[in-house]
Amino acid sequence: MSRYAAMFEHLAAANEAAFGGFLMLGYPDPARCGALLDALVEGGADMVEVGIPFSDPVADGPVIAAAAKHALEGGVRTADCLAMIADFRARHPAIPVGILTYANIVVAHGREHFCAELADAGADSLLVADVPSIEAAPWAEAAIAAGIDPVLIGAPTTPQHALETIARLGRGYTYCVARLGVTGSGVAPTMGHRQLFDDLARLGAPPPILGFGISSPAHVAEAVASGAAGVISGSALVERAALLDGPDQVRSLCAAMKAATCPS
Repeated sequence: MSRYAAMFEHLAAANEAAFGGFLMLGYPDPARCGALLDALVEGGADMVEVGIPFSDPVADGPVIAAAAKHALEGGVRTADCLAMIADFRARHPAIPVGILTYANIVVAHGREHFCAELADAGADSLLVADVPSIEAAPWAEAAIAAGIDPVLIGAPTTPQHALETIARLGRGYTYCVARLGVTGSGVAPTMGHRQLFDDLARLGAPPPILGFGISSPAHVAEAVASGAAGVISGSALVERAALLDGPDQVRSLCAAMKAATCPS
């Protein structure tokens, strides 16, 4: 059983939804990033998503884009990120770890080789944010061949034929955007996703996880009430990562958001 499947099975038995925390690898520096990743788990995150710093992160808003720029300027490269993932996996053997990155990073290493590197480091899934579903098949095949779950993105505006592709190729979970645009905590998410969730379930897609703009416990509770299997929060956590008490801030916010996934 994959780590995602085991997580969803455990959460279903507890009548809880999943809470995932996102951080940028190497931000604010590699040493502190490790402590921040541990803080996600200590705060109750069921799954972790991490970004690999990239110079043109088109799906990311200003907070995450600035974190990627800072990490790159500090010398963080993909090899360093793989090492951080492996270190995290050694400390947390059961927590699912997903990678969110961009096509240039993958192509620079070669799709098959990059997916094999992720698997060797202990990652569970790969979401390539700028690869559309119409082009996703070879990317998904490379991931699956390496033992990595390909995660695809869906939205209420995604046409039916694309949802069919997402359901057929996706593994682990389906990343559903909570609003149009880019990541960030400044604009509230929109929770009109019931039809999307129903369509994905009918097509046999992996469980829907909402991201983009999830920045408060209230957002988490609203997402779960709308039928999401869980949420991912990124910008709100990354904003706290560079503070002097960053691990404490991240741990505290995670705990509040995780509590919102539990039955009242």
